[in-house]
Amino acid sequence: MKKKMDHEAIREEEEEEDQILPGFRFFPTEEELVLFYLHNQLQGWRKDIHRVIPVVDIYEIEPFNLSRYSGERCRRDSEQWFFFVKQQEREARGGRANRTTSSGSGYWKATGSPTYVYSSENRVIGVKKTMVFYRGKAPTGTKTKWKMNEYKAIQDIIPPHYPSSSTPIPQASLSYSPFNRILILYYY
Repeated sequence: MKKKMDHEAIREEEEEEDQILPGFRFFPTEEELVLFYLHNQLQGWRKDIHRVIPVVDIYEIEPFNLSRYSGERCRRDSEQWFFFVKQQEREARGGRANRTTSSGSGYWKATGSPTYVYSSENRVIGVKKTMVFYRGKAPTGTKTKWKMNEYKAIQDIIPPHYPSSSTPIPQASLSYSPFNRILILYYY
């Protein structure tokens, strides 16, 4: 009888630990996103990462519905959600990604130039691209308040003092794993 009560107490304690406390937010740095989360995903080292950042095809789901697919630690966050996104087949063959929603209601458009993500040792570890969601068909869509940042890992280590971000991104060094990016979705 004593053992059963101990197991129940442990299970209750684990359930309490698993609940998110008030004020807690999943708020990783860009370095943590690329070096820990994305690299662990690429290598398949930690399966528990999907509890925090699930694999979701964001082009199959309208942006305003994506929050319900977010990870356990982000579900109650009203500002941002994180997703791993599979590389599209045409992109794997060297083509451009199709960023139109499957329903045809809108598309994600890149804004500005991609920028590098640096480690605390000033090494280039990834590439960041910002996109905005437009309702309708390109190029006449209407801009919405949905924004996302896409992070791609760089497979090979680029020297710490690599030329400025105005230099073209070395395409050969980008990682082309099926899960080669993390997206952070925002509503502003």
